[in-house]
Amino acid sequence: MAGGISLAFTLFATPAFIWLFKKLEWGQFIREDGPKSHHTKRGTPTMGGIAIIGGAVIAYFAAKAINGETPTVSALLALFMMVGLGIVGFLDDFTKVHKQRSLGLSGWAKILGQGVVATVFAILALQFPNQQGITPASTMISFTRDIPWLDIAAWGAVIGTILFIVWIYFLVASTSNGVNIADGLDGLATGSTIMAIGAYAVIGFWEFNQACDPANILAQCYNSRDPLDLAVVASAVVGALIGFLWWNTSPAQIFMGDTGSLGLGGALAALAILSRTELLLILIGGIFVIVTGSVIIQRVYFKITKWSTGTGKRVFLMSPLHHHFEQKGWAQITIVVRFWIICGLCVLGGIGLFYIEWTYG
Repeated sequence: MAGGISLAFTLFATPAFIWLFKKLEWGQFIREDGPKSHHTKRGTPTMGGIAIIGGAVIAYFAAKAINGETPTVSALLALFMMVGLGIVGFLDDFTKVHKQRSLGLSGWAKILGQGVVATVFAILALQFPNQQGITPASTMISFTRDIPWLDIAAWGAVIGTILFIVWIYFLVASTSNGVNIADGLDGLATGSTIMAIGAYAVIGFWEFNQACDPANILAQCYNSRDPLDLAVVASAVVGALIGFLWWNTSPAQIFMGDTGSLGLGGALAALAILSRTELLLILIGGIFVIVTGSVIIQRVYFKITKWSTGTGKRVFLMSPLHHHFEQKGWAQITIVVRFWIICGLCVLGGIGLFYIEWTYG
């Protein structure tokens, strides 16, 4: 129900947002050093993430109300992360359109915004234990479930709390920036995020069916809090993204902007943290790891060669990786579909590992 409501919202309401953003002159600015073909996209309405995030939040609460259910703490935390980072992205987008430039918030301002949201999330996620004493998040680093010998709390109350916040911030910043970097071609980030967050609808539902019951402890049960409601949140986000993709596919009539990419990256990180699958996120979000890695490789290699030879050299024609293939002459739609295929394989691999661990772990 949540997925259906959010899909309908973005599918039918996005044209209104397109009209409104055009009236407000909230158009996309293109960096001068980017691919020349992108200059035709200048002025395309941006901040479409408002429709995505709004649709997902409305759909979640509407579905819960229709079913007469009370929202859970875990779901509220995931929504808080998405909305919080969406606000950071909105400030970045608004700065761009207000100052008529392709650069928004400074790097430090973004880091501060992400840090505040991640810190509040980390502190709250260790509160609100249920009847079994399970909190939304755990101080243990997880793969497909908590890893007992990787418990950050072992460092003591003060140091352990600081390290936990740093760990959560690292996950949040890495994921949100990864989605942001991948948002460079029409529909690329939208389609990829549909698959990555969709994985958590499957994982949440599976964890709910195999949840540890005090009266009947299963051999491979899960101790995550509110897994079914995390699946509802994931479904709401996926539905909103599918409806938005109708308008965001090539040629895009609207972009999600940093409002969408940072918010969606935050939702993806929150779902991984709350479902106790933090390290599995590396594979599920594999496409974001790849494009972010291409940027890191490009910058590091350029600086090393500039320091050693005096002339900086590049591994790729342009980074992120999808722009490299644009420079090689690939059509945008070809790049997007092939990157979607890679994303889908990564997501299937992640779900496969999750199931294999449950079967043979």
